[in-house]
Amino acid sequence: MGKIFAAMVAIGVPLTVAGSFLHWPSVVMFVICSATVIALSSYMGRATESLAIVVGPRIGGLLNATFGNAVELIISIFALKAGLVGVVLASLTGSVLGNLLLVAGLSFFMGGLKFKRQTFSVHDATHNSALLIFAVVVAFVIPEIFSMTMSEEKTLNLSVGISIIMIGLYLAGLLFKLVTHRGVYASEGTEASHHEEVAEWGKKKALIILLAATVAVAYVAESLVHTFQAVGEQFGWSELFIGVIIVAIVGNAAEHASAILMAMKNKMDIAVEIAIGSTLQIAMFVAPVLVLISLLFPTPMPLVFSIPELVSMITAVFLAVSISNDGETNWFEGLTLLAAYFIMGIGFYLL
Repeated sequence: MGKIFAAMVAIGVPLTVAGSFLHWPSVVMFVICSATVIALSSYMGRATESLAIVVGPRIGGLLNATFGNAVELIISIFALKAGLVGVVLASLTGSVLGNLLLVAGLSFFMGGLKFKRQTFSVHDATHNSALLIFAVVVAFVIPEIFSMTMSEEKTLNLSVGISIIMIGLYLAGLLFKLVTHRGVYASEGTEASHHEEVAEWGKKKALIILLAATVAVAYVAESLVHTFQAVGEQFGWSELFIGVIIVAIVGNAAEHASAILMAMKNKMDIAVEIAIGSTLQIAMFVAPVLVLISLLFPTPMPLVFSIPELVSMITAVFLAVSISNDGETNWFEGLTLLAAYFIMGIGFYLL
């Protein structure tokens, strides 16, 4: 598989450069750019996995989520620059649904086929559950409710205020988990077992590959964003569907692969940290940062989602919380999450 992705990168990046200068058809560029971003994401996933073995499951899961979300953050910034606010909001929705239902679902399902019962830290599960409910049910719903009786300017000011609070709370949560209470609630053997495995790449090589892949993704992502409108018109896809399904899957490809791989190795603490931790990072850091960055562009982005987006995210949060709060999982629970994702996917396609 590594050789296939290497070939995709070696071919995809030059083709993206050539296509941008020669103005190839949007559909052709969309396919090339999407495949190239996915291939580059695989390198980012492998690099962060190597670092995870060195630094441990919690920080490793955080690194996986961060650099996986970096791809989507880059795509979203270029989309904001192009004035595609609806696509950005939809892609944030898609990331929440994708991580909680698709990534977690596939991880639980594939890991459950190999191991009848898989466990992870109950404390981390309950801690993350509370933050998920805050991020989605509180911080996303409040702007929607208040915006009904507010002007656009006041709604944007409310969104900026909420964004600053969410970023502060997210950073405080990292301080709690990684510094002040590090190891206090660790599962037995969780923090020590990572030393038994040998990293694919050394720390220096992994960091270089991570940096190079991120720069390449930034270039390819700009070309990808320019294809959205034409591809949507040609296939009859709405901005909502492109954001919720297409951008979310392409942008989070690294996390998808890494979480499933970790689950199949029975490293559920890392798999859950990638899926749930990535959702928290999207909701409490990436979304607020995009709101603040949007102030630099002609069309600012308030933190106001549509009703279908909000209902889908709230449903996904409560389903994921109810399944993960006991600290163990199996293939049937994974299948339940996947079923919910595909039901919502059909809804967004037909909407």
